[in-house]
Amino acid sequence: MPDIVDIAVSAEGFSTLVTAVKAANLVDTLKGPGPFTVFAPTDAAFAKLPPGTITTLVQNIPQLTRILCYHVVPGRLKKADLAKYQSVGSVEGSPIDLFIEGDVFEVNNATVIQADIEADNGIIHVIDTVILMRPHWFWPIMLSGETGKSEGQSLASDRRVDTPAR
Repeated sequence: MPDIVDIAVSAEGFSTLVTAVKAANLVDTLKGPGPFTVFAPTDAAFAKLPPGTITTLVQNIPQLTRILCYHVVPGRLKKADLAKYQSVGSVEGSPIDLFIEGDVFEVNNATVIQADIEADNGIIHVIDTVILMRPHWFWPIMLSGETGKSEGQSLASDRRVDTPAR
């Protein structure tokens, strides 16, 4: 069975992702044993970024690496596995929020357009938007609206981030 990188290279619509992974020197890592769960943005997802963003990221390898690592979760997690969690920890270290209900499968601001692609070293979920880390102040604001708590209350400690066992 091909690994995550081989699948991305051979499939249509991932040339930007493959170029970015090569520029960030992550090919060997993503060809490694893993296992990894990758939320893989399509070329169309990268095209949604503001003009010049990709060029800027390729010139800023640490930032590119950080963003790419945010799209990777340790472990081999299919949609059914991820449905047990509200969020999972990325390899980058920040949480990725999950919403899975019926046919709807979303991660942060992206929709999964193809789930559960099996690779030798993990699972690929194809997404329609590049996902970005949310600032530290995001959750207190979002959760205050959901829970009725005032904006002045810190809810950061209330936010549960699940990291599934490998």
